[in-house]
This record gives sequence, C-alpha cells and structure tokens, in this order.
Amino acid sequence: MLNNEFNRGQAMGSFAKRIIQRCKGSSTRTFILYPILVVAWELLLNRGRLRLEPMFMPIIAWGYLQYRLCGQYRIKRGGGGPGMDTPPDRLVTTGIFAYTRNPMYMGHIIFLIGMALSLHSLLAALLAISTVVFFQPRVLRDERRLIERFGEPYVAYMKKVKRWVPGLF
Repeated sequence: MLNNEFNRGQAMGSFAKRIIQRCKGSSTRTFILYPILVVAWELLLNRGRLRLEPMFMPIIAWGYLQYRLCGQYRIKRGGGGPGMDTPPDRLVTTGIFAYTRNPMYMGHIIFLIGMALSLHSLLAALLAISTVVFFQPRVLRDERRLIERFGEPYVAYMKKVKRWVPGLF
C-alpha cells in the first residue's frame, strides 16, 4: 500500500516537473499560458464578457503561423531543433530569413499584439512589451552563439539582414 502511494507520488512529482519545465519554454508561455491568463483577466475585469474585436484576430493567426512555419522551415533547411538548445547545423539565409534574422521571435510579438488589439487588453499589451524586452538579450546571446558556430558567414548575414524589422532595425 505505501509502495503504491509512493510510486503515485513520484509519478505526480515527475509529471509536475515536466509541466513546469514545459512552461519555461517561450512558445508555451506565448501561445498557451499568456492567452489563458489574458482571457481569464479580461473576463474578470469585464464581468464575464470579452470585448472582442474580430478584425484584429487575423494578426493572432499571422503571429502564430509565422512562428510555426518559420520554425519548420529553419529545421528543414538548417537542421537542429526548434530552439537554440539544439542549434542549427547550417546557416539559413533564405525565405523569410533573408528579410529578418528573428522571424520566429517576431511571430511571438505579432501574436501578442494581435491578442492585445483583439481583446482590447492592456495586460496583453504589457505582455507584448515585456516579451520584446525579454527577447532582446536572448537574441544577442543567440547571435554570439551563431557567430561562434558559423563565423564570418553569419557576420556577413548580420550586416545584410536586419535583426527585427526588415529594412528598419
């Protein structure tokens, strides 16, 4: 009896650890946790009703699809894993990566902006801003790692392609 309870406790602890580890990922935060948090907050603020502006909902889809499709493209062309935990084997400079060095991170930001506009949510706007602030040092760290990995070809790519918004910055 005690052994079964111990095993169940271990299994629950292991499950909880996996959930917590998964929640540390930026994609889980952006595309699952933040929307749940924002919708719950807006429902609480607005007495159980959402102030939904449907014309901005395509921005949400755009952000998610940009994140997802760019990630698939990078893995297909460059190898590696979905994040920098398993960096690419080859430098990807084609497709959307010919216009911006961080289209996946931009997908997160676009998604959150769409959520802020669609739900008239100050919380979602604050999450979008905090995500930009969070991603900037992460991008700088990623760039250092990619320079170490690819050397001069990545430095040349950095000179040619903007970090965030094509043609601007």
